[in-house]
Amino acid sequence: MADKDDEKTSSDKLTSDYGSIIRESALLTSFSGFLFGFLLTISINSSNNFIFIDKIILLIALSSITISISLFIMPVVYHHLEYPYIDFEKFKKRSHRFTLYGLIPAFVTLFLGVELAMASLLGNSIWAFLFGAIPFVLVYIFFRFRR
Repeated sequence: MADKDDEKTSSDKLTSDYGSIIRESALLTSFSGFLFGFLLTISINSSNNFIFIDKIILLIALSSITISISLFIMPVVYHHLEYPYIDFEKFKKRSHRFTLYGLIPAFVTLFLGVELAMASLLGNSIWAFLFGAIPFVLVYIFFRFRR
């Protein structure tokens, strides 16, 4: 009887692990989708207001968020391709890597979006890049000094 209870508890934990990975993927995909839509709207509606360098930055931002979304949906795709799992640890490792690799272009997109906003306020200069980096530097500092 104890073996059945242990099996059920193990199965419940496994289902919970699946669910948390898929929920994280859904959250990150939703966030990235909203950011993509926002940038796409800006690129369509404001293309005449941008100078050439702003258009290039917007194109890079759209490309990087597209890569990010693709990586964030991969755990769901991988889940459907590999179910039922032979090796759940492999699924967790791959899902973790997809998420981490997706965060890199998401941060690039966020930086470029802030840089575009700063450039519209400060003019196109190196100051826009420097002031655009401030939020990311602060988050990094807070992360390093966490307890």
